[in-house]
Amino acid sequence: MGAYRADDDYDYLFKLVLIGDSGVGKSNLLSRFTRNEFSLESKSTIGVEFATRSIHVDDKVVKAQIWDTAGQERYRAITSAYYRGAVGALLVYDVTRHVTFENVERWLKELRDHTDSNIVIMLVGNKADLRHLRAVTTEDATAFAERENTFFMETSALESLNVENAFTEVLTQIHRVVSRKALDVGDDPAALPKGQTITVGKDDVSAVKKTPFRHMNVKMDSCSPIACLETTKLLEVERKLNCLRDIFAASEIDSERRVPDSVDSMVTPAMR
Repeated sequence: MGAYRADDDYDYLFKLVLIGDSGVGKSNLLSRFTRNEFSLESKSTIGVEFATRSIHVDDKVVKAQIWDTAGQERYRAITSAYYRGAVGALLVYDVTRHVTFENVERWLKELRDHTDSNIVIMLVGNKADLRHLRAVTTEDATAFAERENTFFMETSALESLNVENAFTEVLTQIHRVVSRKALDVGDDPAALPKGQTITVGKDDVSAVKKTPFRHMNVKMDSCSPIACLETTKLLEVERKLNCLRDIFAASEIDSERRVPDSVDSMVTPAMR
């Protein structure tokens, strides 16, 4: 699977969010997946950034719009507005910093408070290349993922280890639920117009089943049901995010400064 057709030529549009503490490597995971780039001098994200990439899943083109939310507490008021509408999430911690794993439970609660209960979630232990500095065992993370009913992979944005697999697995599971729902009601998924919302009930798919974590990969027999986004709303939010990014780039943000009124005015009502 990989980049397939022109960025504006796709069958499905899914919104994903990257969440987790500051410094765990969310931005490098995003840049590795969308641009195959890695920066050793990556700085903390200010506010929210996003990128897109289209991949080929089961003979369809799926476009992922991935939002990178800032980990700093001072930006929480901004990022919380962007959880809504997400159908997939990568919850990232740093395998060399145990505190980032301890905070995963808090991030997961916040995610579930702001999204549909059936969102597809991938727990990601990043920086797996730093084996000599490991502070979080694979067994502990696997146990947490099983308890919370999420996917789990360990990745290295530096070495491009499992990055493609993590994003692709989430997108694939979302797409399979969409396709299954369309078949249940007698529709051809390919015939569904862009922007149509497909709601999947809890009885439409079986419970998630997991196999043991092996070789830094997880296989799933099925996934939890989710709901798709309306493409038109998502594209409008994308336009507004471009405006937000321009505003942050033009002004110096510090912990005492309030979000400009022009930014507040954009976080309405489609983004709430």
